[in-house]
Amino acid sequence: MSFEKGDKVVLSDKHSEFDGEAGEIAQVSETMFGDETYTISFEGGQEVGIPADQLTAADDEDDEE
Repeated sequence: MSFEKGDKVVLSDKHSEFDGEAGEIAQVSETMFGDETYTISFEGGQEVGIPADQLTAADDEDDEE
């Protein structure tokens, strides 16, 4: 799945302090191999270079909490 800047996503990376948290795509970058990686902004910081297979679209209902 591909994401765009501004999309709300949930990170699935057991090595990240933001594992399971919802964030927003802050930047989309392309690797030299043509793959997209993402910079995700969270309330407590950001993660850089995240591949799409570690992201899922966040439910809009999460924004209402």
